[in-house]
Amino acid sequence: MESTIATAAFGSPWQLIIIALLIILIFGTKKLRSLGSDLGESLKGFKKAMNDDEAAKAAKEEQEKQDADFAPKNITEQQQAADKKDSPVESKNKEQG
Repeated sequence: MESTIATAAFGSPWQLIIIALLIILIFGTKKLRSLGSDLGESLKGFKKAMNDDEAAKAAKEEQEKQDADFAPKNITEQQQAADKKDSPVESKNKEQG
């Protein structure tokens, strides 16, 4: 039963061989080979473009995410920086006062 379904869908093996021979005679092996390589290169280019597009989209989303975030600072670092800035001023005020 399976063979009758396969035969109905694809034809007999002899029919497929005859069709393949006719295609080779009409187009020639060089034309079919170049057609196959061109098709392969087109598919590779398409896949590369899709991957590049996804990578660019991910990079853009990452950049937008980083733009909204601020780097966290430690409170002690801010106090130390403020102490360093205030120290010379306070020393001058103490000398004058």
